Amino acid sequence: MIEVILMERVERLGQLGQVVKVRPGFARNFLLPQNKAMRATKANMEVFEKQRAALEAKNAAERAEAEKLAPKLEGLKLVIIRQASESGHLYGSVMARDVADAATEAGHKIEKIQVQIDAPIKSLGLFPIKVKLHPEVTIKVTINIARSQDEAKVQFEKGAAVIKAAAQAEADAAVLASLGGEAAPAAAEGEEAAAKPKKKAKAADAAEGTDAEPKAKKPRAKKAAAEG
Repeated sequence: MIEVILMERVERLGQLGQVVKVRPGFARNFLLPQNKAMRATKANMEVFEKQRAALEAKNAAERAEAEKLAPKLEGLKLVIIRQASESGHLYGSVMARDVADAATEAGHKIEKIQVQIDAPIKSLGLFPIKVKLHPEVTIKVTINIARSQDEAKVQFEKGAAVIKAAAQAEADAAVLASLGGEAAPAAAEGEEAAAKPKKKAKAADAAEGTDAEPKAKKPRAKKAAAEG
């Protein structure tokens, strides 16, 4: 691990002016070449302390400008047209530069270095992307990767890739069909079960009618015998 002085806020690392320990590779490949930090040597510490006030004032001014711009760009929707296979796999990929170019075409200035994409995007669809307008000001934009403007419009309406939406619709139809196929026998069984009590009731009524008839005749027979 080596110590560096942060020249600006670095997410999950520290604020402007802090001395932090980082891995040599991270410092060499990211922090130092992008002027986000400098080695924490005695000489550099003295230089930084002399420049601290000016650096903090500059940072505050840039943050204020970014905060003013953020509401205008928050939620921005950008369309990127690319060729893709029928399965939705791109012939190529979409990277930070493509997002910055799309923003420029839409009339908004976003630098490649401000776009936060962890890995190139290789499929059609809608993707939320972080844009760091300032180390302390981050917004989200949505990129709509489609094969045509018409397809992009449909994807915005559906909120998903056209191919994924179609696949989901087919899956939903299949589920409904399977539920319908199972429901019919169940309904038939229900009707049969409901019919059984009715049959039992009719049988009971019939049995009661059979028993009642002889009982009604017996008194008449006795009466007739008495008269004779």
